[in-house]
Amino acid sequence: MKNIPIILAMILIIYSPFIGQVDIILKDILDSSSISYQIFWEIRVPRVIVGFFVGSLLSIGGLVFQSIFRNSLSSPYTLGVASGASLGVGVGVVFGFVGMGWLFGFIGALSTIVIHLIISMKIQRYDSSSMLLVGISLSFFYSALFMIILYISNLEESYEIIRFTMGSLESTLSDALILSYVSIIILFIVIFFKKELRFLLISHQYALLKGINVVKVDYILLISISIGVGVAVSITGPIGFVGLIIPHIIREIYQKSSDRLILEIFFYGGIFLIFCDMIARVGSSDIPIGVVSSSFGAPLMIYLILRR
Repeated sequence: MKNIPIILAMILIIYSPFIGQVDIILKDILDSSSISYQIFWEIRVPRVIVGFFVGSLLSIGGLVFQSIFRNSLSSPYTLGVASGASLGVGVGVVFGFVGMGWLFGFIGALSTIVIHLIISMKIQRYDSSSMLLVGISLSFFYSALFMIILYISNLEESYEIIRFTMGSLESTLSDALILSYVSIIILFIVIFFKKELRFLLISHQYALLKGINVVKVDYILLISISIGVGVAVSITGPIGFVGLIIPHIIREIYQKSSDRLILEIFFYGGIFLIFCDMIARVGSSDIPIGVVSSSFGAPLMIYLILRR
């Protein structure tokens, strides 16, 4: 019985590339001269890989943020990284760097992390609560600048910016490889600090009593996750609710503490986003993945709140 969810997840991964507006002929996916081959290997497979690792990255980020901030509503976007990436893409598009939005998105996300580091050097007690407040403030500030960018952009530029902010898994194989490397590195970092996370889940004071350098651990984990999210957002756009709800759902299912569910949260976060993307591709046109994930995520979050 325990293996049934894993088997179903593997079936979903295998079946997902065959879903879309164009039907894939199974016997043609090994024929390099066929349309089915090109669609399957150059469009659908990279999309599934990107979906899996973006979902995994956001989910493991949600676990880390909720553990460090001890706040069930924390997510990888808490520090303003996603808002910074969205603003960066908007700036890139409006100033004529069409096709390089991903680069400006990453610069925007990275700039947010640099701002946090600069503030941390200026303030002696820049703890996780202070980072949370600064992140919220930056999100509001970025949103205001983003509205200005939209206002001064023309119709074509506005369309491209809005499409980005809705999220999309359309990507290349190189994007998929970059995200897979980044996600796996961050997974190993989180596993390396598994013991520290266990103590942080109890309280920061308890972690200090156990000899944990709480500030150092917080910075390493938060900066690592933020860089990973910055890479993901610069490629796919912001995708909401994944990092918020997946850690809660997996904890409800397995009835274990978060530090013992790192691999499960990583795996099923990816499966959730693949499922959302498969739903987005059903029909005559693709629905933005951010719309689908929020449509599933918001009711699930309300359900979990009502259950508790």
